[in-house]
Amino acid sequence: MLNVVAFMPMRHSSERVPGKNYRDFNGEPLFHHMLHTLLGCPEVTQVVIDTDSPTVADQSAEKFPSVLVLPRPEHLLGGEMPMTEILRYDATQVEADWYLQVHSTSPLLRSETVSEGLATLEKSLDTHDSLFSVTRLQTRLYDAEFKPVNHNPTELLRTQDLPPLYEENSGMYVFSNQQIAEGRRFGDRPLLYEIDPLEATDIDEEADFVLAETLQRIKKEQIK
Repeated sequence: MLNVVAFMPMRHSSERVPGKNYRDFNGEPLFHHMLHTLLGCPEVTQVVIDTDSPTVADQSAEKFPSVLVLPRPEHLLGGEMPMTEILRYDATQVEADWYLQVHSTSPLLRSETVSEGLATLEKSLDTHDSLFSVTRLQTRLYDAEFKPVNHNPTELLRTQDLPPLYEENSGMYVFSNQQIAEGRRFGDRPLLYEIDPLEATDIDEEADFVLAETLQRIKKEQIK
């Protein structure tokens, strides 16, 4: 089994959705949902939160005492700071062979999906050296100059017959100690791990928050 340390970096402030990391999401602060997901993965040996948020730190200490909270140092503060620099710092504080990074803003990601991704990577280490999650796109795409990206407008193949493209969806990343030490979140031969589009729902805008909350509520009602 591939044993990993999981990182979940979070800032206190958010420009597009104010306070989103600790905003109520179907009865719990948003970031609690991802912590439940990570703590449900047997492969995750340690969950680490990197944050400048006293709210996140206090709630983590109270509700999730097994989670390690790393105060973000001043030189890494600010929305312009590249995530790779934050992760590289975190890896110097918590040593491991492999790291998993997730975002609190993917609250529909399941523990089972994370575990399956880690198992898939472990089985394919002879051909892949890292992993990130993707969403399959089979729709007619154009660039800004109206140039078709993945289709011929004169043929109009069925969309399910188009060659798929894959969108990096920010659901999960798995990388080695060496890769992040070099400032890379994945290596030269990453495994593009396809996950369910609903699980890949990511909160960037206010509309995304409403959508994700609604989807989770519907899913819970279906399980009852």
